[in-house]
Amino acid sequence: MKDQSAVLLTLAAPGPARVAEVIGRANDWLVARQDPAGFWCAELEGDTTLESYMILLEAFFGRPHSQRVQDLARVIRDEMLPGGGWSQYPGGPPEISVSCLSYFALKIAGDDRDAPHMRRALGAIAQQGGIENANTYSKYHLAFFGQYPWKKVPAIPPEMMFFPRAAPFTVYDMSAWSRTIFVPLSILYASKVVRPLPATAGVAELFTIGGGPRPQDASDTPGGGAGSGGSLRKVFFGVDRLLKVCEHLPGAGLLRRAALERASAWMIERLQDSDGLSAILPAMSNSVMALSCLGYQEDHPLLREQLGHLDGLLLRGEDGSLRMQPCLSPVWDTVLAGYTLAQAGVARDSPVLRRTASWLLSKQCRRPGDWAHRNPAPPGGWYFEHRNEFYPDVDDTCMALLVLRHSRAEEPEAVQQAAMDRGLTWMLGMQNQDGGWASFDRDNDKQWLTQVPFADHNAMIDPSTADITGRVLECLSTFPAFHLDHPVVQRAVAFLRQDQLPDGSWYGRWGVNYLYGTWQVLRGLRCVGEDMQTPHARRAAHWLTDHQNADGGWGEDIASYDDPSRRGVGTSTPSQTAWALMGLIAADEVNSPAVRRGIRYLVDGQDAQGTWRQDSWTGTGFPRVFYLNYHNYRHYFPLMALAQYRAARWPKAA
Repeated sequence: MKDQSAVLLTLAAPGPARVAEVIGRANDWLVARQDPAGFWCAELEGDTTLESYMILLEAFFGRPHSQRVQDLARVIRDEMLPGGGWSQYPGGPPEISVSCLSYFALKIAGDDRDAPHMRRALGAIAQQGGIENANTYSKYHLAFFGQYPWKKVPAIPPEMMFFPRAAPFTVYDMSAWSRTIFVPLSILYASKVVRPLPATAGVAELFTIGGGPRPQDASDTPGGGAGSGGSLRKVFFGVDRLLKVCEHLPGAGLLRRAALERASAWMIERLQDSDGLSAILPAMSNSVMALSCLGYQEDHPLLREQLGHLDGLLLRGEDGSLRMQPCLSPVWDTVLAGYTLAQAGVARDSPVLRRTASWLLSKQCRRPGDWAHRNPAPPGGWYFEHRNEFYPDVDDTCMALLVLRHSRAEEPEAVQQAAMDRGLTWMLGMQNQDGGWASFDRDNDKQWLTQVPFADHNAMIDPSTADITGRVLECLSTFPAFHLDHPVVQRAVAFLRQDQLPDGSWYGRWGVNYLYGTWQVLRGLRCVGEDMQTPHARRAAHWLTDHQNADGGWGEDIASYDDPSRRGVGTSTPSQTAWALMGLIAADEVNSPAVRRGIRYLVDGQDAQGTWRQDSWTGTGFPRVFYLNYHNYRHYFPLMALAQYRAARWPKAA
């Protein structure tokens, strides 16, 4: 019966006129949402740790009873799972760190522990082992309010700022996002700050449920927690104990004061030309608390400005609730929207793409950032947010270059060409020794760092990834010099071949998951001229075809990050269907039944407004820790896939 349905769907595959109609309506929807300045910026959604952080921040500054706390708490209550606890993504199981922080935030908001919803939450937390199984970052947030002993959290000493470049470890061996989280956190660790709360807001019950230890009785030895175990990890816990002993040695205070000066100067320098430290919520939140511990008052211009950047991440719901975004994504939304429109046939000198290109030119980095410690190239990358000058990334840069290669800015052509030259040079300088590309740094791949006690957020390093490497190859293919026999391309292709999994798929670091990685690799290889009949390309194409759902679409649950047997398995979504289709089209499967069925799924799924509905999240922050819902992914990628299908199936029509 399934084969008969496939035949019927293939026979009824939409023709060029119908595909053109769908593309036209989707184009109109997207163009209508461009800001007059030339950019797009859709909502970016995460789990309830975001609202929890903001409630804790309000309490840190002495406002636990503010209306803002109440409005944020409404979101946390609404997103509690029916059985209690909170998940990292819709449809996911309760997660201990998210649940503990959300529970604590509701206690601060005034919810009684004996209220039915709080009893359910506590029961779910008990089933997960209580606070001792939460990650380090959650325990730090309890320590800020005296709810967890400072002597029990892993040490994050500011003295790490003194380690020279030749040392086995420096702060630049951490991923960029970890670096900006942990440097201000080291200031907080050194201060051992405790902000008092009303007794009713305490969470001692998180330690006593399920027979777990009370905080004053907790052992220094590594407990449950993410990534615990292993001989190397035991060594690091020994080092942690030694660091805490050294804090009390004669002369340690003088060194600590000097380290705090170094850490605070590093942090404050990176607040310049940025909408907050690294322009992401955890780093921004840590930085304002660190500034407070350094003696800055709320009316000081620097602290007032940083608090204002945090306010800029808030979104007011129609019901009066407040949602917190992890950051803003204007550059990322703009490069995806601009490239999609270019793929869909919008002319390079059209007003919409001229505005897009000019806005992107204004966002190119002009100063060295942390990346310069290992990349000698001059500045030239693009970042993710409105302002984040110290932290451009390869993914945004290669997509910005793709948009500029397909558009004509309002500035003189020489200005645009110079910007592209700078961007290309910077991106080439970011290639890792293994031939791949990562996101923010070069050769940031010291695997042993993932075992340090405070690295249980699963994002301590920034190694090469298949998805970014594939996208860079697509970008390079638009520049005349880069073809299969170019050394840069050869090294990248070798990395991708080595990184392929035995079943033919590639892991997706920045999107869910193997569908995302496999699409981008196939697209990149095709664009640089790879023979798509080679065994590795055929294995990938077969893997995609084998994971098509009966409705013609593709889907993959976030659970695939925890359970590899879930690769390519899940309810069909517009964005993931588009990724699979673009991978198959790149693999010379444009005329296959699988592609035609997938195109039918997208064409039939477009709504009356010209867009698609998608409830599942398909974006990734930190695998196994934090996931994202990019609200316009449901639109960019289906339109992109339909445009690539039209160009491959009916070249003259495109």
